[in-house]
Amino acid sequence: MTAEPLRIHAAPWVVPVCGPIIANGGVAFRNGMIVAVDLLPRLQQRYPLASVVNHPAAALTPALVNSHVHLELSHLAILAATPFAGSFTDWITRLLQLRDTLGAAGGPAEQAALRVAGQLYASGVSVLADIGNTLIGSNLADTFPGTLFPFKEYLGLAERTLAKNFTRLQSEPDHALCSGHAPYSTHARLLQQLKSRAATLGHVFPIHTAEPVAENEMIRHGRGEMVEFVKARGFWDDSFQPLTNGSGGSIRYLHQLGLLDARTLCIHAIHVDREEIRILAGQGAKVCLCPGSNQYLGTGKAPVAQYLEHGILPALGTDSLASNPELSIWREMQLLAAAHIEVDPALVFAMATRGGAEALGVGDRLGTLEPGKEADLLRVPVPMHKTTPAQVYNHLVTTGSALAAQRLQD
Repeated sequence: MTAEPLRIHAAPWVVPVCGPIIANGGVAFRNGMIVAVDLLPRLQQRYPLASVVNHPAAALTPALVNSHVHLELSHLAILAATPFAGSFTDWITRLLQLRDTLGAAGGPAEQAALRVAGQLYASGVSVLADIGNTLIGSNLADTFPGTLFPFKEYLGLAERTLAKNFTRLQSEPDHALCSGHAPYSTHARLLQQLKSRAATLGHVFPIHTAEPVAENEMIRHGRGEMVEFVKARGFWDDSFQPLTNGSGGSIRYLHQLGLLDARTLCIHAIHVDREEIRILAGQGAKVCLCPGSNQYLGTGKAPVAQYLEHGILPALGTDSLASNPELSIWREMQLLAAAHIEVDPALVFAMATRGGAEALGVGDRLGTLEPGKEADLLRVPVPMHKTTPAQVYNHLVTTGSALAAQRLQD
């Protein structure tokens, strides 16, 4: 195959994420792969025959990663259209009732999911980790212009559901991505089987973790709001075993079950203590934060600074339109930055790019601008009066969904 001519995208600011922002920089690429990232004069000296495409008043950045979304719930957007006041289980009840009324799949659900996936891609998101109970996500994966990981979610807390779920899991093709919903909704033995399969096949294992306060009460003591909710739905059979020592929460519970490693992605991870953060760091487990959904449901704020102190760079996700009025990774950055002013905006932007790519196992090809990675770039307008790297990062993470990012084509 004949190599394409080398080209350089140049801008006042290049944001590699893996290193300092480069003023008056450029990204040289060929055949869809990055060859070099450097000051523009150095690139032109090194590659004198390369064509240069200039992007004035802009920053060049890696494309974004949405590490947690439920596309199949997009047709339930009316749930988050108005402010919510109630418990976490109140919201789940409303969600299930609306889904029963409108249907879990079918034309409207599929069309809404397709529309949202398209909007996310148009906003600069190249990678989606979608969680679902239908075929909507896997069907979209075939046509999504970027990379869409469709995780099939398993539920079933009652012991009587194990045999059926084990049989179902054994029939899954090796390419199928499977995950457990949450510690409060999926039996421990099923979670272990799901994780074992994921480890054998080299798959990422995402799981909702430590989202509502009531989850920890169930995990520690086997009682409380979550237990009453499961009982009301007829899925409680006293087979659930709380933590052996009665302290900690969902992270310690997952660790006790042997579920934490470098390919485990703990979604939300709000209500965790310092020892659990140390456990996550020690096991190399990943974390995905969803500030917009957490704010809407009132479930709390994750200990972001503590994660960073322990060497954990979280990923970011939007969750679904059923719990978040706007699905935008730009907005998630904005919300996180506003709620955690102590966190460097450069790290917030890294969460939306490198953190997500590493969490989903694609950090070797996406998430940063460096040689050997895919030339998946965004052009983001930056006002001329932003004259320092700090100001550029602050602009990227605080302007939110108002940013008009443009994907650059090869």
